Amino acid sequence: MAPVLFLSLRQLGGRWRILLILFLAALPIALTAVVAATLGDEESFDENFTDTLMDGLLIAGIMPIVIMVLATASFGNELGDRTLSFLVLRPIPRTHIVLPKLLASIVLGGPLLIISGVVSTLLGLEASWQAGLAAGAAMLAGVVAYGAIFTWAGLLTTRALAFALLYVFLGEGLISTFLGGARYLSVRGYSLAILHGIDERNFESLEGRVIEFPAAIAGAVAVSVLFVFLTVRQLRRMDVP
Repeated sequence: MAPVLFLSLRQLGGRWRILLILFLAALPIALTAVVAATLGDEESFDENFTDTLMDGLLIAGIMPIVIMVLATASFGNELGDRTLSFLVLRPIPRTHIVLPKLLASIVLGGPLLIISGVVSTLLGLEASWQAGLAAGAAMLAGVVAYGAIFTWAGLLTTRALAFALLYVFLGEGLISTFLGGARYLSVRGYSLAILHGIDERNFESLEGRVIEFPAAIAGAVAVSVLFVFLTVRQLRRMDVP
């Protein structure tokens, strides 16, 4: 699997793509630092930080966008360049192609997003390590689940980026906001529930609008495994040009 992983890292690690990811990951940290310096003494700041910066900006916006850009290109580049046949003709299991593709997206985007979430939380809430751990775990769950979904989408269609945008902003945004039951099928909902489940005190404002902590962990794992399975199955059945 290592050769496929290194190949995928080179394909996804273009200069402009990395610069965009760095900018997006740094944005919440910069905004948190500025807002905390000016409004940190206000009683409503903690709640506004969780709802606006952590949820609205980082978990609902930046995280899916970064993973979307990376994961949809994992197979999308291969299909566009018609080089996927060189991989599938090799005598290796399809799992050894899919997992490195997914891992490449996680390796390139995951650490920066996790650092962004942890640092923003520590700056914004001036909280203990538990809040930072909660932010890191929530980001990791979201990165892996989104990575699995968008890797599958990149193999399924050449318009994967459009599909991903509709999924994030229509499915994850509008539907899960207005339909409470949809949160059980929402990656954003899993991340928020993990955030609150690990540190209920610092993320108290999420209480009442998140699903149960065990359900969030089970959901994130189930979605990740399901879409890895679907990607492997699609790769086995498709006619590769």
